[in-house]
Amino acid sequence: MNTTYSAKASEIQKKWYIVDAEGKTLGRLASQIAYVLRGKHKPTFTPHMDMGDNVIVINAEKVVLSSNKELTKLYHRHTGFFGGIKTQNAAEIRATNPERLLELAVKGMLPHNRLGSECYRHLKVYVGKEHPHAAQNPQALPERTLKN
Repeated sequence: MNTTYSAKASEIQKKWYIVDAEGKTLGRLASQIAYVLRGKHKPTFTPHMDMGDNVIVINAEKVVLSSNKELTKLYHRHTGFFGGIKTQNAAEIRATNPERLLELAVKGMLPHNRLGSECYRHLKVYVGKEHPHAAQNPQALPERTLKN
């Protein structure tokens, strides 16, 4: 009889990966990052555990939106007050907080529960090439994971 392998918390090993977002399409890059954050690239993937690795994204302001989405893609948020819905397009978000575009895209591709929140904490997005995680010795994300 075959048994299904289920990873234990003590067996999980997390790596640090770095991704350069310059010239990459937002949605494609976000789906690949979410895949790694969730841990689906590992053969020991267990659905109910946080198996994913840490991902550092640099040059977030240089991510590309296809077609005319810079002006037509809308992001909504609510202040919590009556009639407090605020809407911005991608160009306005890029002008004020460019890393937020990638963060919102990745967050939407993770599970919408406590596990997704835990995976999301392992994402670090930075504008420019500098990041404070040099001590973790991040490796470039392998090309077999990143598909263009």
